[in-house]
Amino acid sequence: MKILITAGPTREPIDPVRYIGNRSSGLLGQALCVAAIAAGHQVTAILGPLHLAIATGVHRTDIETAEQMHAAVLSEFPKHDLLIMAAAVADFRPVRVTDHKLARTGKLLIECEATPDILSAAGRIKQPHQRTIGFSLESAGNIARSRQKLVQKNLDLIVYNPLNTLNSASIDAVLIWPDGREEPLPARSKADFATVLIGRAKALW
Repeated sequence: MKILITAGPTREPIDPVRYIGNRSSGLLGQALCVAAIAAGHQVTAILGPLHLAIATGVHRTDIETAEQMHAAVLSEFPKHDLLIMAAAVADFRPVRVTDHKLARTGKLLIECEATPDILSAAGRIKQPHQRTIGFSLESAGNIARSRQKLVQKNLDLIVYNPLNTLNSASIDAVLIWPDGREEPLPARSKADFATVLIGRAKALW
């Protein structure tokens, strides 16, 4: 397969120095690239700001903001069979970005707006031969939210994972399919999980 993988956080600028971001390490995306290459697939990775080595043979595109990732995914997805959206894209970005460093004052109010929903956009252009896999980082036990996202974003598989996955070496996940099937995958290394997920992805056809 030709697999498109996103990984890492995004940074949404406030001024030339500061940004809104999150604690994503990109470790899961890194592990997915390794597992996909090991399984003999062709891999393109769209990566937020990371300081990680990516598997040899991966075509790598580096981005910084959610808007840049949105553009990169929509450009690359039509050339691929599968999109695995493992990136922790910032949900909000400042409405106004200043071109100078803001002075420290007693109070700073930042008005934000929602960033593009990249998975939903990919779901809208998905062709019959293509598949999409998403991740749903939720508070522990809120698996119903993951089921909703599966439908709303037109996914072929979604991974529910609790908040403690973020910036962790392990993942405790549940795989959810549109037909209602669920497969709990108790805590394991992200490398082991990635191997399982790449195998399940192959079966989506």
